[in-house]
Amino acid sequence: MKKILVTGGCGYIGSHTIVSLIEHGFEVISVDSMERGRKYVPERVEKITGKKIQNYQINMCNLRNLRSVFMDHPDMEGIIHFAAFKMVGESVEKPLKYYGNNLLSLMNLLLCIKEYKTPQLIFSSSSSVYGNVKSLPVKEDTAVTEQVSPYGRTKYMGELMITDFAKAHTFHALLLRYFNPAGAHDSALIGEPIEDKPLNLVPAITKTAAGRQEKFFVNGTDYPTRDGSCIRDYVHVMDIAEAHVLALEYLMKKQLDESYLDIINLGTGNGVTVLEMVHAFESASGVKLNVEYGPRREGDAEAVFADNTKAKELMGWEPKRSLESMMLSAWKWEQAHAAQAQ
Repeated sequence: MKKILVTGGCGYIGSHTIVSLIEHGFEVISVDSMERGRKYVPERVEKITGKKIQNYQINMCNLRNLRSVFMDHPDMEGIIHFAAFKMVGESVEKPLKYYGNNLLSLMNLLLCIKEYKTPQLIFSSSSSVYGNVKSLPVKEDTAVTEQVSPYGRTKYMGELMITDFAKAHTFHALLLRYFNPAGAHDSALIGEPIEDKPLNLVPAITKTAAGRQEKFFVNGTDYPTRDGSCIRDYVHVMDIAEAHVLALEYLMKKQLDESYLDIINLGTGNGVTVLEMVHAFESASGVKLNVEYGPRREGDAEAVFADNTKAKELMGWEPKRSLESMMLSAWKWEQAHAAQAQ
């Protein structure tokens, strides 16, 4: 059984990826400081998979603490690195916090990879590295322009760090650029963290449907799109999780004495408007949303969606789950969370 380290394993995508890894026969070790992770994750992952997960509650910016994980598990064959701060607005307000955490933690991880000769790394990147794109769909060779937030810049700088490391050391890496992960596990035991002020579209929809928010706001209805609202590429979080398993399996077929690095987009390849997301939720849940229309929000792009041809050709990955199943899973997660809070 191949042992994999998942950093940020108690976060949103990390927790779902751990489930998928276990279901595909991997042994998983988690690292999460719990500053942003959820303490319920290890117990709930065990309920879903029947496997107990060991989580090291450490800050990866402390090299000594991170090294202790590698000392305990020198037989790790791969790492999936999620651990990072990821709130765009917060990164604008506190840029040094993001540069310090996201880049120092990655640098320490690469130092441990070098010392313990861990051969495979999957890096959790973001479509935000592309900046404001001028052509669609977004391909891996689409020109990277200036990122619009410090968060996006830390992801791009992280990619550059890994690229330079791969040139200097024998090492395999895939940089996965996500578009818009959404939804939850079908069990409704894990999902996107429920926030008082959700920053992402799907949690804002489910919060409104649950009555925790009076209205769902559509920012802009005059874009040159099908219905006037923005277009984004939403992909089910479990499809994203399964992509990481395929990415690891793909890397593990490579010759260990040769370096390898590549970039892969993870998206459906289909743009969906904000209003189409609302209608998909209403159809899946049977709940009518109270929608209010407002002006455009500064900084929002008209449309962004991926070309996922490379993911299909290299890894055999293709999203399996529908938009309606994504919305229904998110709604079940919202309802389960409300029941647990009572």
